[in-house]
Amino acid sequence: MPPGVTNLTAVTEFILLGFPTHGTMAFLHPLLFSLIYMYALLGNGLIILITTLDQHLHTPMYFFLRNLSFLDFCLISATVPKSIANSLRHSSSISFPGCVVQVFLIVFSVGAELTLLTVMSLDRYAAICQPLHYEVIMSRVRCVQLIAVSWLGGGLIGFMNTAGTFSLSFCGSNVVHQFFCDVPQLLAISCSGNLMSELVPILISVVLSICYFIFIVISYVHIFSAVRKIPSTEGKAKVYSTCLPHLLVVMLFLCTGFFAYLKPISDTPSMSDLVISMFYTMLPPTFNPIIYSLRNKALKTAVGRVIKGQFSNK
Repeated sequence: MPPGVTNLTAVTEFILLGFPTHGTMAFLHPLLFSLIYMYALLGNGLIILITTLDQHLHTPMYFFLRNLSFLDFCLISATVPKSIANSLRHSSSISFPGCVVQVFLIVFSVGAELTLLTVMSLDRYAAICQPLHYEVIMSRVRCVQLIAVSWLGGGLIGFMNTAGTFSLSFCGSNVVHQFFCDVPQLLAISCSGNLMSELVPILISVVLSICYFIFIVISYVHIFSAVRKIPSTEGKAKVYSTCLPHLLVVMLFLCTGFFAYLKPISDTPSMSDLVISMFYTMLPPTFNPIIYSLRNKALKTAVGRVIKGQFSNK
């Protein structure tokens, strides 16, 4: 039996010390989180529904958006409902298996979403910079392959980080200073002297994220260069209004994630840790429907058709 397994099985639950369960914050926390969760649920659910029902939206762009919305739903559902339930029950506990599942779902969703955001930048590059070859570059088979890579890549990263984290020994405190089972905070309470089993997967994740970000930036440099040649002011504004918010969310997503995972591990609670973790776990699922879809004219038109029951089968 590997070292630390006995200690690990002795831990049956973790205590999540995120937000206070008493006082004013105990009321505001579940209310705010419930509103955010319902908004993210409705926004992403609407995108999935519309892009599935309306045949006009069965294109690579909306195919990727549908998968992005599903990943956003998984990401926010992995943390927020449990946090709301704990607050309403005036409890802070999460079972050991629940913590394992939570870590996997979060890392999987984040990893798959970053890969998908990179794929989406490729799609926009092909549509704007290589319009004559777009159907060949983004064929149906290629789109399915790219989605499979996103999901499998996210699953692999999730498995590596989850296995690495819970192969450590937890023989002391089981208090996690976060509102969900966050890998850095779990490392902070581990009593294992050697953290390489988890630091290596984190390093791999960081390197991949940097590569994704560089690819996205290069794609948009080419896109913006092509947009400058568009004579129509309205056409330029349409591309910029989609691309600039995309870059903003990607940068915010990556910067807060890097800060949370790369800053020195501390075993003392910090409000900044809570705020930063909210940015990379709750901000993308909440704002992505607005940035990528609900501001889209074609999608708004599709919403009207669905409401009227005029689905297109052509």
